[in-house]
Amino acid sequence: MKNLIVDDKFNNKKLSTFLIASFPKLSINSFYKALRKKDIKVNGVRTNRDICIHTADNIDVYISDEILFPAFNIDIIFEDDNILIVNKPSGIEVTGNNSLTQEILLKYSHLESTPMPCHRLDRNTSGLVLFAKNQKALSILLDKFKKHEIEKHYIALVYGIPPKKYDRLEAYLFKDSKKSLVYISDTPKTGYRNIITSYNVLEKRNDNSCLLEVQIETGRTHQIRAHLAHVGLPIIGDGKYGFNDINKKFSAKDQKLCSYKLKFNFTTDSDILNYLDGKEFSISCDF
Repeated sequence: MKNLIVDDKFNNKKLSTFLIASFPKLSINSFYKALRKKDIKVNGVRTNRDICIHTADNIDVYISDEILFPAFNIDIIFEDDNILIVNKPSGIEVTGNNSLTQEILLKYSHLESTPMPCHRLDRNTSGLVLFAKNQKALSILLDKFKKHEIEKHYIALVYGIPPKKYDRLEAYLFKDSKKSLVYISDTPKTGYRNIITSYNVLEKRNDNSCLLEVQIETGRTHQIRAHLAHVGLPIIGDGKYGFNDINKKFSAKDQKLCSYKLKFNFTTDSDILNYLDGKEFSISCDF
């Protein structure tokens, strides 16, 4: 059983909208089958209708994990004795229950030291995740991320055309953990932390969308999604910081944000990982 609390974004929305946003791999057919079986409770009462729900409603879901989190093949981009680079699909967390890390742990359970993630991506952001296959590599890589000696490059499909081909955006971000939301301010405020997001325009399209390459100098929660939306460039398919009418216009079922490249630029000694200096790994993002 999975227990969920409805946040403000889904106030007065259909139950199906909320559950499919919460479990992106849940099909509409499986949802209606669960309704027929009365496998969903709203505030403790079983329902067989796609009712409207409200802020703070308590939802209990009695749908099997095989349906909510269907198994996927681990897409390995690179692997050696020290590191593992995996292409994470949209709709799965990096850590936690039914996560990419759990799948990795199962696959590598025969090893003395199982791979651990060195950074995270949002659930609905796809792309490259770096794992360390031993404790020494993990310690080195965490230090390299802290020192900004590993670059993460993203591709984003946004709605709107930026006024500049390249820009370096600075603002301030506040994280509301209770609502699982972040807020952006152009001026410093109590509790807000500095963020820096850079973009380079790769392609302008006739439908008022634009393909951007994005880098972040600060790795805050939801930074790219919230910061781009704040400057009028919402990511297409983003159900939290984007706009439903835009997402519908593009028939976007997935968030169009992908971590497409990792680049190792070591400026300090990296011990057993010195061989990675200057290397980069990338995938294509078909947006």
